[in-house]
Amino acid sequence: MCESCGCGERSLKLSVEKAILSENERLAQRNRKWFKSLGLRVINLVGSPGSGKTSLIEATAQRLSGRRLAVIEGDPETRRDAERLQALGIPVAAVTTGGVCHLDARMVHRAFHELEPTHPEILFIENVGNLLCPADFDLGEDLLAVVLSVTEGEDKPEKYPQAFRRAKALVITKIDLLPYVDFDLERVANTVLKINPELRIFPLSVKTGEGLSAWLEFLGP
Repeated sequence: MCESCGCGERSLKLSVEKAILSENERLAQRNRKWFKSLGLRVINLVGSPGSGKTSLIEATAQRLSGRRLAVIEGDPETRRDAERLQALGIPVAAVTTGGVCHLDARMVHRAFHELEPTHPEILFIENVGNLLCPADFDLGEDLLAVVLSVTEGEDKPEKYPQAFRRAKALVITKIDLLPYVDFDLERVANTVLKINPELRIFPLSVKTGEGLSAWLEFLGP
């Protein structure tokens, strides 16, 4: 009966997944200790494709020009986002996952070796565009920040609660488009705070600069 219903296969899959997550957690803790020893602040940005993660990093870097920033850029294919950031003079290590839907702690460890000569103060990890898989993988970051654009709709926190549950910050981007989309900031804030009462929320627009000062203050001196 187990062969026909597939419960044995599901049990094996669950065991493999637990083993993968356990090994990742071990490597993430190693990363965290390593980053701490370097005095490095690490922010893992998670969000859907087109949410504005790369634009947020660009705007942050331009306004923190006195700080040493670096980026680990995750993408399933191409180096386009990495090239955008490199054009601004930001040190970038590109990780092309070949279709894998998230970065893991081992990928981050290897990528950081490419950045070590730069001695950054702040490291942004731009995760693969996805609100599901990246939420399960600790990378050794100080904080996880979810990036959600107003063009994505109000239902994402309820559809993908794990990302918001783990996050310390929610950056709501493209608020300059609020007059043109059906997105209620207050309603979304109430929803995410039910999921995670400790979440800090930063509505902003990289186009106009509105709200960026609060985000920069949150990142620290």
